[in-house]
Amino acid sequence: MINNFSKINIYEEPKINSKLSSQMIYGEKFKIIKKRNNWLKIKTNYDNYTGYIKNKKFPIKSNPTFKIYSLKSEIFKEINGKFRKTNKFLYFASRISKIDENKKFLKFEKNKWVKKKDLKKINHKEKNYTKIFKLFLKTKYVWGGKTFKGIDCSALLQMFNYYNSSYYPRDTKDQIKYSKKIIKKSIFKKGDIIFWK
Repeated sequence: MINNFSKINIYEEPKINSKLSSQMIYGEKFKIIKKRNNWLKIKTNYDNYTGYIKNKKFPIKSNPTFKIYSLKSEIFKEINGKFRKTNKFLYFASRISKIDENKKFLKFEKNKWVKKKDLKKINHKEKNYTKIFKLFLKTKYVWGGKTFKGIDCSALLQMFNYYNSSYYPRDTKDQIKYSKKIIKKSIFKKGDIIFWK
């Protein structure tokens, strides 16, 4: 299945007051493990993360051609040839399919458009991690968050890798295990990832 909502919360348990464990952004793929009342137990394709989401209508297929390169990209509607803001957004690294385009905008769903300046082609890589990390400056810390509305430290690392289509675990404990080597040292260089208890 494909998440076609700007953001979906993933919870530890199938109830709304459960702890937020992560989020899925637009274009992320997932599998349904089981249905439980108004909830779905899911596993994300990118990092095999499991949890519960609200049961909604999701498409099965997607062939993304672009991804969001800005912190947020406002969604516009076309009304009588004019593009109007909706106060809704797609978030950094969201993957979309082009349906139509004009000089400034790209259409990704029925009467949903984003500015082309916010986009990169799906195969674009950004090796300069500081460019991506600086996008999130002044973003508040939210446990389980992955967007400009709130992000946690492990998600920041993961979103850099997700944007570049390379695997990286979601949680810090798994990121430590995944790291190729752990070196105890007191002198660090730019680009080192530092974990502490």
